[in-house]
Amino acid sequence: MLTAVLAELPPVSLEELVGTAALLTRVDRKYVLPPDAAAAVLGRLPGARVLAIGGQRGFGYDSVYVDTPGLAGFHLAARGRRRRFKVRQRTYTDAGESWVEVKTRGPRGATVKERVAGDDVAGARRFVDDVLVRSGIDLLGDLVPVLGTRYTRTTLLLDTARVTVDADLVWRSPSGGLLPLVDRVVVETKSGSAPSTADRLLWRAGHRPARISKYGTGLAALHPELPRNRWHATLTRHLATHTTETS
Repeated sequence: MLTAVLAELPPVSLEELVGTAALLTRVDRKYVLPPDAAAAVLGRLPGARVLAIGGQRGFGYDSVYVDTPGLAGFHLAARGRRRRFKVRQRTYTDAGESWVEVKTRGPRGATVKERVAGDDVAGARRFVDDVLVRSGIDLLGDLVPVLGTRYTRTTLLLDTARVTVDADLVWRSPSGGLLPLVDRVVVETKSGSAPSTADRLLWRAGHRPARISKYGTGLAALHPELPRNRWHATLTRHLATHTTETS
């Protein structure tokens, strides 16, 4: 049902999407929904268009998150600190493009994302350090891979807001452990300070934002010894309790 709803929406080009709603500084709200529940809301969005490139509407994302050996970035998020960060190397698998991305917190809880082209965090370390210093974070020591994710993303343009739908999400640990998000999609609204039309429709349907961070929630799920209170409701309600090992 969800695939059919997204297929019926009119297309929007990447150029228009970026020109209308680049939103590198934005307020993010995330919802974890069964696919049919997401379809029931997304199918009612007035004026929504879906990103289409060469007739394709779903695109593969593969990310590797890096952190200090002591997981400084994770612990800052787990404690809800305002000055927190994420660093990742993201690959758009269909386009073959890779970026090193740094996420920090701006005023009023806004997410600020800065990125530079490349597939090597070590090679972009000066860029990473510059972004963090400007955010008041002095990061010392190495950055090492601690978590991977992959999923398929569909992006909608709604006025000047974006809505993304991430399906088939799988977390992976460097040791080979895999954890899928079963029978759920992550719907994320990205807008200015005011809630988007999508948020209001989701609220009317009884859905509320969930605390889910692909980095923090995934790492806590794969490593139960880590602090998990911040994501406890999401972990117990939506995630399987076991992982599988790959060879």
